[in-house]
Amino acid sequence: MKNMILAAALVSASAFSALAQTTPAPTSNGDTPAVATPDSKNATAPVEGANSFTQDQAKFRIEKAGFSDVKNLMKDDRGVWMAAGMKDGKAVNIALDYQGNVVAK
Repeated sequence: MKNMILAAALVSASAFSALAQTTPAPTSNGDTPAVATPDSKNATAPVEGANSFTQDQAKFRIEKAGFSDVKNLMKDDRGVWMAAGMKDGKAVNIALDYQGNVVAK
């Protein structure tokens, strides 16, 4: 009898955990896009967070946004790629966040 109760408890727990995995987690701000597109940009960019862009991908995105002579590209401790570069003939500092937002500072 003890084994039957234990087995029933394990089955119930595994069914509950499977259900929990399929439910989307709530977000704190539903207006913040996960990824920036050419038509949208997060107004609070650069946004700190786990950045999965490689260095080559980061440089490509920055150059695609109209910056040239991109150098000193490094990811900071907040997960934001930082670089120096040129835009419209002016030297600027550039940031690329995990959402893909490219901003000049």
